[in-house]
Amino acid sequence: MSTAERPPAGASDVPARGELVLATRSAGKLRELGPLVAQHGWRAVTLDMVGVPEVPEEALLEVHDSFEANALAKARWFAAKTGRPVVADDSGLVVAALNGRPGVFSKRWSGSALEGAALDAFNNQFLLERLQEAAAHGRTERTAQYVCAAACVWPEGELVVHGTTSGSLLVAPRGSGGFGYDPYFLSDDLGATFAEVDGAAKARVSHRGRAFGALLTALDARMRACVDPRFFTTGS
Repeated sequence: MSTAERPPAGASDVPARGELVLATRSAGKLRELGPLVAQHGWRAVTLDMVGVPEVPEEALLEVHDSFEANALAKARWFAAKTGRPVVADDSGLVVAALNGRPGVFSKRWSGSALEGAALDAFNNQFLLERLQEAAAHGRTERTAQYVCAAACVWPEGELVVHGTTSGSLLVAPRGSGGFGYDPYFLSDDLGATFAEVDGAAKARVSHRGRAFGALLTALDARMRACVDPRFFTTGS
């Protein structure tokens, strides 16, 4: 089995009640979402595992001005491609001193065409420079929030929920884990950056952990109430 075809971490840790396709190409998100989905008794499967090749059109899905709209756009796109229940999210960093930026543009705010760790490093440097500029104009606060909208779309319905977590931005990175802006985000809940703690600790308080916890709980309730649950079963 190739690396691309392997289930996300934690995907088979518990008996699955059904499959949910994770609509992301991000290795960092897959590492976080696999265990979150498995904890609720679902089997997480990747786009590679269900045979959905990456195409340029995917880059045009996150063009909306809200986390919710972007999450739904991705979930709807891949649900139409696969005919399966799909979960997707859109998340970002909301910085007080920057009037809410980068927000929904967090990944591509810097304008860099880099990917992976190189993009993270570029984005973080760009963020620090913008904070320095803001401080020079009297905006010295370092408070920030991570925000996430998590969506599920299946052939006969859809759900979307939100999660947030608060913290402050450091002047130097701490920790080697996480991804994105995590090394600079000092969590109010943890007293550590998201890059300093393990995945389980981050998931308990993170924006994505809270959003997907609420989404999967809502899906559980919907499944129990559903007269025809066939779209929530393995191999639907």
